[in-house]
Amino acid sequence: MKPRYQMFAAYNAWANARIYEAAASLSDANYRADRGVFFKSVHGTLNHLLLADRIWMRRFTGSGEVPDRLDAILFEDRDELRGARQAEDVRIAQYIDGLSETDLAGRLRYLTIVKPRTIEQDLWPALDHFFNHQTHHRGQVHGLLSAIGGNAAAPSLDLVLYQREAAGTL
Repeated sequence: MKPRYQMFAAYNAWANARIYEAAASLSDANYRADRGVFFKSVHGTLNHLLLADRIWMRRFTGSGEVPDRLDAILFEDRDELRGARQAEDVRIAQYIDGLSETDLAGRLRYLTIVKPRTIEQDLWPALDHFFNHQTHHRGQVHGLLSAIGGNAAAPSLDLVLYQREAAGTL
């Protein structure tokens, strides 16, 4: 099971790099405009992705700072946000690399952020959610990029494209 999560961690970093590169071409007004999505803007959604990853990494590792709300803006500055994203992607990959098959078969216990309560579950479904959540919100950013700049402004984030690039078969 571990190779699957290593692939998802690598895909996550690859997809984030592509989405941040595309978002860098937006004017500040387009980047920050409330477009009616759950976290309002490209900027708000990218902040939420980093925030949620930090929440889950705290749950997984027991370390790292986490905010007390899901819509917090961790970084106003785009470059600082991008740098923090890159660092978190490295942290995620290192965490996954350090897991054993025994760890993956283990349990996780944590406190939720909204309406705090203690949850206990198997680790592997929590990792599935973790990576799926990233894909979900990157998809929202992708949709915003398409709406703002047309389809050419939004890079392909298909997992199979990443797999082909990683295998050198493109």
